[in-house]
Amino acid sequence: MADIDITQAEADALMAMEKRCGDEKEWLFPVPGDHLAIPLTSIDKRENFMLDINRGQIKLTKVTYQNRARVAIILMRLDLDGPPHRNPDGKEVPCPHLHTYREGFGDKWAVPPPAARYINTLDLYSTCHAFMTHCNITEPPDIRQGLFS
Repeated sequence: MADIDITQAEADALMAMEKRCGDEKEWLFPVPGDHLAIPLTSIDKRENFMLDINRGQIKLTKVTYQNRARVAIILMRLDLDGPPHRNPDGKEVPCPHLHTYREGFGDKWAVPPPAARYINTLDLYSTCHAFMTHCNITEPPDIRQGLFS
């Protein structure tokens, strides 16, 4: 993604903004090696967002959930069962880890995800729903589990 800076206040406002899926489409949770990009809008339709779900191909439990604003600004990203992340200060954060936008750094900082919110990160489908709630997607897309997802 591109490095696009917005203020922390703008990012916080975008993260707190209620988001909704604008269509009635039924989405299929991606199979390993596949991905989804689901368009979202703010309730007042002034802001556009994207919910990305990317599945690993070799490691079946590897997945990334991401919420973007204004096409390229990563507001929040949850990485599951991938490599550890090294923060700009040199500290390593194991997976799973959660990236949130930080002014001047974009999504370069990660922390362990809140355990109370992400109870069982091995359950990819329920973790997806927990992520959507965390991103304040109040009218989420209809994502169905497939036979192989």
